[in-house]
Amino acid sequence: MPIFSTSNLMNHTIFLQSRASMKAPNESLATVRCTKVVRNVNLEKLRHNYLFPEIEARELEHMKKYPDANIIRLGIGDTTQPIPDIITSNMAEYARGLSTHKGYRGYGPEQGNKDLRKAIAETFYKGLGVKDLEVFVSDGAQCDISRLQLLLGSSVSVAVQDPNFPAYMDSSVIIGQAGEFLAETLKYKNIEYMTCGPHNNFFPDLSTTSRTDIIFFCSPNNPTGHAASRDQLTQLVNFARKNGSIIVYDSAYAVYVTDNSPKSIYEIPGARECAIEISSFSKIAGFTGVRLGWTVVPDELYYANKVPVIHDFDRIVCTCFNGASRIAQAGGLACLSPDGFKEMMSVVNYYMENTKILVETFTSLGLAVYGGVNAPYVWVHFPGSRSWDMFSEILKKTHIITMPGSGFGPGGEGCIRVSAFGQREEILEASKRLRSVLL
Repeated sequence: MPIFSTSNLMNHTIFLQSRASMKAPNESLATVRCTKVVRNVNLEKLRHNYLFPEIEARELEHMKKYPDANIIRLGIGDTTQPIPDIITSNMAEYARGLSTHKGYRGYGPEQGNKDLRKAIAETFYKGLGVKDLEVFVSDGAQCDISRLQLLLGSSVSVAVQDPNFPAYMDSSVIIGQAGEFLAETLKYKNIEYMTCGPHNNFFPDLSTTSRTDIIFFCSPNNPTGHAASRDQLTQLVNFARKNGSIIVYDSAYAVYVTDNSPKSIYEIPGARECAIEISSFSKIAGFTGVRLGWTVVPDELYYANKVPVIHDFDRIVCTCFNGASRIAQAGGLACLSPDGFKEMMSVVNYYMENTKILVETFTSLGLAVYGGVNAPYVWVHFPGSRSWDMFSEILKKTHIITMPGSGFGPGGEGCIRVSAFGQREEILEASKRLRSVLL
């Protein structure tokens, strides 16, 4: 029996074809009538297509060559398990209520439902001093990254982990914080790349890191799966406070932490004076399509001129956003109820069991494997190989989609990222194929 239904496979194929039909900027433009509007020069600096649509395009090409192949998608980190009924029932009930005079609601507070803001603060930041008014509910962490870039502006200097989630880098380029792309280094000028790999326990050498205004930091990390230790985050916070920098801390995978690694930057003393935290329901509740997240901006965080950052972020949110969907927020409240949270964590545990299978698989092949303990990602090193070559080889020989490590930055060269967001049957089949081909 195929893992994917015919209708799902057809819909996925149509989606990929629509992506592929988007013409490149210089393709077939001889007869196009142009406006007199000059293109945003920052967009011209972008070196490559955004990573995930590029993967989808290559998948489509593979499907054309091998139309009968049963493709296993362990690349883009999209959830696959159904959202627990206790959560969807609450959303459905709220949606039905909108059809009644009593239940109808229009615009809500741009900052989010006050009960949900309070529930987020009490569930994820209990004892850490986070107030509900410091929590801004959104349509997802990735959207909040761009809103934060709009808040920070083009004149700030930026540091990113290398490798890193592409949205940090691409948004920095688009907003105007980056210089030209340097082909010899595969890096943008004016961006501080903080190399994070096995040689330094996936944490940058801060003694050689230049001072920047903003530090993007993700833990547990996407793509490497490494969760920074308490000592490492203490170093980071002290570094930021010493330099007067602001950390933008992405904790989207915090609930996957299984050891004593901090789940929030605010577990570190002094972080409220130097850090903004973004997070999401996407990977903890299967809300990748529902869209719900949040950003915490402490009222102790100030600009150089003593203006509270939270005041400006509130203005950005009110100007650029009409608030998250009321239906999605009803789902968020259900997630954070005692029974809802229990059900939600059972799905998280399911993905972590998948992760164990993948770690065991690649380890048995004699490969160096990282991550997979505190995140649903496995980071695999292939000595002497290039990331895109390994991506292509694995796809060709096993019909498995992975992610090339170099797509996350030059520091990811030689590695691939494998996602555990799959059905158990897929993971077991992937393990079987990988063992038979790579042994």
